[in-house]
Amino acid sequence: MTNISVFLPCRAGSERIFHKNIKPFAGIKNGLLEIKLQQLLKIPQITEIFLSTNDNLIIEYVNSLNNSKIILDIRPEYLCTSATSTDELIQYVPSVINNAEHIMWTHVTSPMCNEKDYEKAINQYFSSLKQGYDSLMSVTSLRKFLFYKDGKTVNYDKNIELWPRTQTLDPIYEANSAFFINSIKNYLSYKDRIGKTPFFYELDSIKTFDIVWVDDFKIAEIIYNNL
Repeated sequence: MTNISVFLPCRAGSERIFHKNIKPFAGIKNGLLEIKLQQLLKIPQITEIFLSTNDNLIIEYVNSLNNSKIILDIRPEYLCTSATSTDELIQYVPSVINNAEHIMWTHVTSPMCNEKDYEKAINQYFSSLKQGYDSLMSVTSLRKFLFYKDGKTVNYDKNIELWPRTQTLDPIYEANSAFFINSIKNYLSYKDRIGKTPFFYELDSIKTFDIVWVDDFKIAEIIYNNL
């Protein structure tokens, strides 16, 4: 079995939902972080979870778990502001996870994406490497009528058919950010969390529900409880 490390970013100071990552969620005391850690710790291919944070509440909670698979990375404050770009954080990852060969980047804000989804994706990643792909990212397939600002269609030809059936449209893939799996070699070479030929791993939309706004948090609690 080939092992994999996880990068789990959880900065303090959410501007939309106060203490979003660790506030109680769906009756779970330590919320989204507790859910995500429980999911990740169940996955045999994962050898270590690098939790990157500057949040004292998260640091206190993780220390209380006393789990050797969870490694706290106290992230520098300049990489924890609302102005910090994802590109900056991506370039930071190899300095934290420098002994791993493969990295899965995921978020606590996708609680419906669970251990079974991760296991399947990890297995697909290693299979895909043998097929010529160099990385994997979760995507949502969109079959909708998409237009550019100038009125031109994105994914079908109006000269052939004005309004084709949606199931016949060419799919457009949205990176839904549930997870990205890549080699440390690619992180260093391309300064990106995917390589040049990523495998598009399709997830059901319910699995990719991402909590950004206050309303998202409330809706996610309902979905999670019903699942």
